[in-house]
Amino acid sequence: MTELDPVRRLRVLAAGIPGAHVVEGLIAAPFADVWAVMGDLEHGFGRFQPDMRDVRVTRVEGERVEALARSHYGLRARFDGVLRPGWCWLQSRFLIFGMAAVEESPTTTRVALTGGIRIPGRAAILPVGTSRELRKALTRLNETVRRP
Repeated sequence: MTELDPVRRLRVLAAGIPGAHVVEGLIAAPFADVWAVMGDLEHGFGRFQPDMRDVRVTRVEGERVEALARSHYGLRARFDGVLRPGWCWLQSRFLIFGMAAVEESPTTTRVALTGGIRIPGRAAILPVGTSRELRKALTRLNETVRRP
């Protein structure tokens, strides 16, 4: 059995969630530089995620993480999830966010993002505006990595 890399794993996970979209792109930077921004929930995540004003990690146990997030609109959410190099999956009662990254070459990283508003009681995401926001996040991530 072949193990899936984080980007492929994110595609498979999103495929099982109605309404989920995955946005992928290449960033002309080494994996370590890209993941230094993506994996830093408190200082990097909000720099590229359009909706996030701030994130505060409240607990870490191995790969398990809990965080409190606040949007630019004042909405708050408590996320539970997994964070490890190249992989992050966060869920709150009403939101899902997943991100993955893999080295494409020593100077290029493939990044994939998914997420959106959860439909209560169902494993589904409201697809309205999700792809646009994910593309915006990918563009901002690219700009952030190039301009630390």
